[in-house]
Amino acid sequence: MSKAAEFLSAVAQALSTMVLYEDGHPSRERAVDLAFDRILILQEETPEPEFIFLGSEIVFDRKPLRELKEWDWARRLSSAGIQRLEFNGPVTREELDGFLDDALRRLTEGTIGTGEIRQMKATNIRFGAVGLKGGTVDKGEPERMATATLSFTLREEADAVRWLHQELQDEKDLHLVEAEAVVRSLSVAMHGDQAFLIPLLRLKEFDQYTTTHALNVSVLTMALAEFIGLGPKEVRSFGTAGLLHDLGKVKVPDEILNKPGKLTAEEREIMNSHPAEGARLILATEEHLDLAAVVAYEHHIRIDGGGYPTLHYPRKCHHASDLVHVCDVFDALRTDRPYRDAWAKDRAFQLIRDGAGTEFDPDAASAFLEMMGQWDMRIAELEEEDAPLPLRGEEEAAQPSEGAGAGEARDGPTDSPEIGGDPPHAGE
Repeated sequence: MSKAAEFLSAVAQALSTMVLYEDGHPSRERAVDLAFDRILILQEETPEPEFIFLGSEIVFDRKPLRELKEWDWARRLSSAGIQRLEFNGPVTREELDGFLDDALRRLTEGTIGTGEIRQMKATNIRFGAVGLKGGTVDKGEPERMATATLSFTLREEADAVRWLHQELQDEKDLHLVEAEAVVRSLSVAMHGDQAFLIPLLRLKEFDQYTTTHALNVSVLTMALAEFIGLGPKEVRSFGTAGLLHDLGKVKVPDEILNKPGKLTAEEREIMNSHPAEGARLILATEEHLDLAAVVAYEHHIRIDGGGYPTLHYPRKCHHASDLVHVCDVFDALRTDRPYRDAWAKDRAFQLIRDGAGTEFDPDAASAFLEMMGQWDMRIAELEEEDAPLPLRGEEEAAQPSEGAGAGEARDGPTDSPEIGGDPPHAGE
């Protein structure tokens, strides 16, 4: 068993023992001593370990801790508001005892509101909902733990996606563990602070589009899957498919991806090859990611049989592809590109509404529009990767202008037969 798994097992044992024995009882003290011994051993290998508890699953230092898969204590801790646990330096036994005591109170008394949290002296142990990473704490004041979280960022997730793409561009393998860790982290972000959010990144520079778009489509797809009632595992599976749907773009030259003018026939052929290329990349390294491969292949295929790649034998696309398709187009339309300005939200909604039954699966389109209407105020947009999350409503005053129409900016009217209502390679 890994040192991380040994530490968490000792924590579970300590919490179970603390329920049975009062403070100071030898059995209780031995259990805390064991947990303290395990964290010291773990920190010899990983000085600042970090755990994320997502349902019954655990992410340790950005990788799934598979030894404790379906670990019941992960679900208990997450439900008690302990979704993220960080050790920001060497800890004392007193600090660990204090954390275990607070954790036990949360587990037995329910999640504690910020105003009820016991004040403690500064400690290197921090826990609570997603949002701790990257924040700062005034060391001169007692630390407010648990739900008193700090500004959340998607910087690490964006860095991880960039690294995944760079590895593939360098002819290396797809790293599934990192991709799954990103999706789990996004899911935690969506459910942090006891309130559901849809965290989206705004594009800073055109050459970051592939990274930003992958993260946004993953988040939107998970939100839509959850909205229609899918279970947690299926939601994250769809989220992984959304994250990897454009993987084939790593083989498309930047000068084509970011070309401000009309694509030549040769460039269009290269661009249109990215769905099949993405599916090949996924299956070449992770055969069991068949759903992600299917979605990568199908996400530009229209309901009426148009789009690309061309199906020799028309068939219905996978349900995940239907969801990713509509989320892909919406995020693309709402993003500034070299050949057009971002579309206003209502204009993008109208295109999806008009395309239901021709370009988009009608049920997926209807559910997406309903979700965006009901959860509009839950959308949190980042100006940049290290900015706080402003909720929807704060940004509407600065709504991007429609600018030139998407179709007018490159390939003619928006009813282009290539992508239906989607502006030329906007969703690509």
